[in-house]
Amino acid sequence: MTKKNRLRFAPSPTGPLHIGGLRTALFNYLFAKKTGGELVLRVEDTDQARKVEKSQEHIENSLAWIGIDFDESSKTGGQFGPYNQSERKDIYKKHVNVLIEKGWAYYAFDKKETLDFHRLDHEKKGKKFIYNAHNRLKLDNSLSMDKKDVEERIQKEGYVVRFKTPSETNVVFNDIIRGEILVGTRDIDDKILFKSDGMPTYHLANVVDDHLMEITHVIRGEEWLPSLALHVLLYRAFDWQEPKFAHLPLILKPTGKGKLSKRDGAKLGFPVYALEWEDAVNPRRERLGEKAKDEIYVGFKEAGYLPSALINYMVFLGWSPGGEREIFSLDELVNEFTLEKINKSGAKFDPQKLLWINSQHIQGLSTDKLCEVCEPKNKDIDKDVLKSFLTLVQPRLETINNLKEKFLYLFERPATDEGLIKKTISEEVKQTVSAFVLKLGADKSLGGQEIRKLLHDCAVQNSAKFGKVMGFCRACIVGKMEGPDVIEMMVFIGVEETGHRLKKFLG
Repeated sequence: MTKKNRLRFAPSPTGPLHIGGLRTALFNYLFAKKTGGELVLRVEDTDQARKVEKSQEHIENSLAWIGIDFDESSKTGGQFGPYNQSERKDIYKKHVNVLIEKGWAYYAFDKKETLDFHRLDHEKKGKKFIYNAHNRLKLDNSLSMDKKDVEERIQKEGYVVRFKTPSETNVVFNDIIRGEILVGTRDIDDKILFKSDGMPTYHLANVVDDHLMEITHVIRGEEWLPSLALHVLLYRAFDWQEPKFAHLPLILKPTGKGKLSKRDGAKLGFPVYALEWEDAVNPRRERLGEKAKDEIYVGFKEAGYLPSALINYMVFLGWSPGGEREIFSLDELVNEFTLEKINKSGAKFDPQKLLWINSQHIQGLSTDKLCEVCEPKNKDIDKDVLKSFLTLVQPRLETINNLKEKFLYLFERPATDEGLIKKTISEEVKQTVSAFVLKLGADKSLGGQEIRKLLHDCAVQNSAKFGKVMGFCRACIVGKMEGPDVIEMMVFIGVEETGHRLKKFLG
């Protein structure tokens, strides 16, 4: 029996889930579904100093809103738990001891001041200080001590455990997206695997958990590429088979220069998080007397985007199925998705393209489904008119929030634009609309076809061009030359209100 593919999304709860992390989760999800595999949500919370309150909740809620479900997680359980790394400390301690016993790791007692001195001294000489085979025997670690001294110092002092990087060798490995990669160990640090607080670093915990959770494919952002050689060395030090790797390209600013950040979204007016996030004031900034306040970042959900549209857009940030088609459902993306079609180069975030894709997904909804998604976000529109309102405006929607504000002229009479009225009225138009208003009366039973015929007949009788008449009516009803079909708007606001607006501008 062929072993199932197993993938994981492993965020750190150090803040909200950025669109880059959301895309990583999506690519893992698509590949798992495409291949009949399993998807694990693992929370990498070993760095307690950087842990942010409510971050894990925000991450989990964001993934749930977008529609990415997991086979195993801290909530759903599974046979490979716990799924929060902070609950797996004993596992990491056991494995770092294995590396020490095998000669692949060692205790280091160097003080911060000593290491800072070496770094500064190297900088003055135009060099870079690297803690590895070139100097490790001159530094304060267990490699230059007997076993008894090491045990005594472990009992008395703080220490870290470092990986013993092999000297003067090349590490060769493969990345599905980038092909074969060769890295020389000469410039690789003896990275810390276990910290003085008794917690593992990302490097150790990541490798141990991926092995123990039987992860077959690691799909993550390209910012982890510099760590890949170390991770491969760790797998080989444990005599484990490493998983297959695929490192995704960066999501770039709309200008194409630099990685997209939350500041870019705030500055240019678009979200970068799935759900709203409130950044609490940094106490250090307050102590320094800096101007500080909580900052609220609106998410895609609050901005009126559909999860299906965001998924559709995100998958095209670095991947393409080929061809001209751009609008896909999630099921269609699962069928089309392959890792080999992911690009190496960074993907530019285009908020206008996302807005267009969102509009296309809105157009694809049935009226009933559109009512369902719009009703919670548009409580200021009466339920009894919401369906007819959405039927009228659906072709013009880009997002699903603040709809009354966007189409206020359908609920309140617009202000008079005298310049526009003068531009659209003529004697023939005036006579036509006056006759129309008289015949329209207050007959609420008139439908759209009947209203159109009545207005058309009045135009013919007064020798007016029907297009000109419709333009004047639009100016009266909307206050601007925009909006849905004129006759449909008359039906929505009612014949009585239509008469009021036309008479106001005729005067």
